[in-house]
Amino acid sequence: MRKQFIAGNWKMNLDTKQAAELARALLDAAGELGDIEIAVAPVATSISAVIEVLRGSKIAVAAQNCYWESAGAFTGELSPEMIREIGCQHVIIGHSERRQFFGETDETVNKKVHAAFRAGLLPIVCVGESLAEREQGKTMEVVSTQLKQSLRDLRDEQVTQLTVAYEPVWAIGTGKTASPDQAQEVHAFLRGQLMETFGPGAAEAVRIQYGGSVKAANAAELLSKADIDGALVGGASLKAEDFLGILREAG
Repeated sequence: MRKQFIAGNWKMNLDTKQAAELARALLDAAGELGDIEIAVAPVATSISAVIEVLRGSKIAVAAQNCYWESAGAFTGELSPEMIREIGCQHVIIGHSERRQFFGETDETVNKKVHAAFRAGLLPIVCVGESLAEREQGKTMEVVSTQLKQSLRDLRDEQVTQLTVAYEPVWAIGTGKTASPDQAQEVHAFLRGQLMETFGPGAAEAVRIQYGGSVKAANAAELLSKADIDGALVGGASLKAEDFLGILREAG
């Protein structure tokens, strides 16, 4: 059985004090949560403060992005080694906002995934189609290409350690959510693609999160689907009670 994995992506929100306070509120309630994996992804300037609050707890910390080189003349970037050194366990790679606003491609996602593994980080690799692509019937084509290119040349044992996050772009921050059946259809397809490329063992081991306006009100139904193994939560992860509501549904 794959353990549910819920990650909160705080994006460019919360200063260091606010981030530490939110982490503390989550920590205070962690004991009442079920047997699930939890991670939060603060803005880079708050990572150290959040790690200090959560040290030794069941709540892991993720970075929202990384670069694919270990060091060098790359102003403004953070290497996976730097992120791992301060205590992160996961890194989100290829989020649709990175693709939309910062020119991320399947090729750069693939470089970052390989670099993350070299540094000992566990990648959360994002895929998802735009509204236009869904309306044109291209959803499966788009997510298949993104998945296969993003995971190119990985070893089977690496694939079993990563997480895939399916985030339909049209549902991120819009209040729209893919129906549980729509989400399950894509998740099952993605698992089939993993089986074709890496075999049944890897396909069964990989957790596939759903992301896109997830909240406590729809979490239980989404998470009940066979191939939905958790959630990558945006706006609803910025308030303790909202995020805890989702975590309780998962547990």
